[in-house]
Amino acid sequence: MDHSNPPPQRPAPPTGWKRLAARLPVHLFRIGLGPLFGRRLLLLIHTGRLSGASRTVVLEVVDHTRAPRSWTVASGYGPSAQWYRNLRHTPQATIQVGRRYHAVNARFLPPEDGAEVMARYAEGHPRTAARLCGYLGLPADGTAAGYRRAGELIPFVRLECAPACHGPRAATSRRPADDPTAR
Repeated sequence: MDHSNPPPQRPAPPTGWKRLAARLPVHLFRIGLGPLFGRRLLLLIHTGRLSGASRTVVLEVVDHTRAPRSWTVASGYGPSAQWYRNLRHTPQATIQVGRRYHAVNARFLPPEDGAEVMARYAEGHPRTAARLCGYLGLPADGTAAGYRRAGELIPFVRLECAPACHGPRAATSRRPADDPTAR
């Protein structure tokens, strides 16, 4: 990684009505419309590092593997994003994909792995990748090498199924007992 370039100036997370709009998918998951997003978005249910309370955020899946089962997400707002900091403190979480819940453990990818994830993502979603890099102020010239450089600057997290997740019928359509939306 080239350390001579200063870190990107990331935009501030949305506030006001833009935050409300950005949180709309959380509410859609809560009322049972998670399947509308297919496998492209997931609901992350994690523990607040200071409050210990359950927190939720909807994230885009940038990579998914079936065996072993995992989902890779990116922190576009960098390592200071609240959900990212919360996972750093408590890496055990629950995700909802469609109607299914999975117990997961967060694994934080090194920049080299992030570079490869971003290059693959850009290959499958070129326009979205270009817009994302532009919005985040990341260096990307539209080439695979450019997306690799950008990917080194984005914190990626792989959400890996906990061992119990791999058994038959381990992922169910029922809400976990500790999910506050179940009440």
